[in-house]
Amino acid sequence: MTVYVDDMRAPFRGMVMCHLVADTLPELHAMADRIGVRRRWYQGPPVTRWPHYDIALTKRALAVAAGAVEIRWRDAPAAARRCLAAAGDGGQDANQT
Repeated sequence: MTVYVDDMRAPFRGMVMCHLVADTLPELHAMADRIGVRRRWYQGPPVTRWPHYDIALTKRALAVAAGAVEIRWRDAPAAARRCLAAAGDGGQDANQT
């Protein structure tokens, strides 16, 4: 299983953001913890379509150094779909992980 960071570059409050996604929710949350992203920044069903974190480029660099695989932003939804499938419940309880 793998954690990914995409190459999206979206401005937000003076930062530039991208997505952190993974094949499973435990991997996603573990990487967020490892790079210092608070759990409250998690976004997933039912609030958003795909489980992910929006992270600043500084956190992206930490994730890559920690083993995250760099992908194109267009490939991020496929990784997020694998995460939902691995959750087995369509991600409805993803915020509880």
